[in-house]
Amino acid sequence: MAKNPFLSILVASIKQERLPTPVLEYRFHSIRRWRFDLAFPDRLVAVEIHGAVYSFGHHTRGRGFEDDREKANEAQIMGWRVLEYSTGQVKKGIPLLDLKRILF
Repeated sequence: MAKNPFLSILVASIKQERLPTPVLEYRFHSIRRWRFDLAFPDRLVAVEIHGAVYSFGHHTRGRGFEDDREKANEAQIMGWRVLEYSTGQVKKGIPLLDLKRILF
């Protein structure tokens, strides 16, 4: 199971809804050490969950924000569809609804 409790919530919901099984911490780039929180590699769909968005965490500060954009842009150039969510959106079930739409 995932180390991130919000990722665990999402994975449990995916299983409950009988969606395809995602790969956790999927390394998508052959040179950079970038990983997606979870991915469906056969469909080039990935999910990233960003925490601490209201408390000035890594993903909302200058360098972290720029690093995330570099990673997301490279993934898109490679043909990936990357869905990004806050932990609050995970609690509301939004990623699951979007995955149901994109995977079927």
